[in-house]
Amino acid sequence: MKRIFFPMAIAATMLFSAFTTFSSMNWKIASGYSVKFTSPDPSGAFTSVKGDISFDEKDLASAKFNITIDVNSIATGNGMKNMKAKNETWFNADKYPTITFVSSKVTKTASGYETAGALTMHGVTKQITIPFTFANNTFTGSFSVNRMDYGVGNDEGMNAHASNDLKIDVSVPVTKG
Repeated sequence: MKRIFFPMAIAATMLFSAFTTFSSMNWKIASGYSVKFTSPDPSGAFTSVKGDISFDEKDLASAKFNITIDVNSIATGNGMKNMKAKNETWFNADKYPTITFVSSKVTKTASGYETAGALTMHGVTKQITIPFTFANNTFTGSFSVNRMDYGVGNDEGMNAHASNDLKIDVSVPVTKG
């Protein structure tokens, strides 16, 4: 009886340990997140972010980010600018209601981490790399995008005064999922 019980106890312990390790890698986006964009003009934030995050500093090969931003949540501090940003000339929120990032790889760097993946905005998908840090259960990163690479806006009329390059600052607190 002891010969059967001991191997079964070890197998059960290993099985339950595997599930515990897997679940500790999953994170839920907590309140207090921010996705800000800055340039000489325009600047603002997106106030609705959702996603699935799997991240373990000891197992980067399994790390994944799948993030969705609601374009209609744009907040520039000016109601008219918000409406204009959602219209057909800019983000065209009716046709392209979300901005998404899906990672394909996460690596360690000298100053933190970086994730490579597909950023889809305004129906255009481009491969980008986003540097980030992870401390105190918060992912923090900064990167730049050229809005024209994604067909957001144009260079005609008043739109020609808007900056093409936007700095994106992201701070996403998480809780274990």
